[in-house]
Order: sequence, then C-alpha cells, then structure tokens
Amino acid sequence: MQVSIHEAKTQLSRLIAAAERGEEVIIARRDKPVVRLSMIAEYTGKTRIGGLRGKKFKMTKRFDDPALNAEIARTFDNP
Repeated sequence: MQVSIHEAKTQLSRLIAAAERGEEVIIARRDKPVVRLSMIAEYTGKTRIGGLRGKKFKMTKRFDDPALNAEIARTFDNP
C-alpha cells in the first residue's frame, strides 16, 4: 500500500498495524515513494544473561571499600 505523507501523519496507528501484519507500507511525497514502513525483526542474538557462567570472576579487595563507594557516589551526585 502506498500513502501520502499527510495520510501517514493522520493514520499512523493504522499503518503501523498494517506493517505488523506483514503488509508493505510505502510513504510517498508527490506520488514518489520515499520511505518504506516495516516491522523491526525480533532480536535473535545470543542472550547475555549468565554469560560468565563457568568462568572465574575475581573481585579486588577494594570492591566494597567505603572510600571508593563514597568517591563513586560523589561522581554521580555532582554532574
């Protein structure tokens, strides 16, 4: 389906629904196609949750150091 920019602005929800159903939606300026509206594919990459499973992870002795925590807090409290 091809629509004008004006129609796209006034019917955006309907056009998004059409794209979600797999329909091709083209937005045209003065009857010349300029934009294709399409659904973004779902992310199919590897999940990063548990990415360190089975690997050794070492924390330094300063990990929970009160002075370091105060320094980090000051960094974020004073933009």
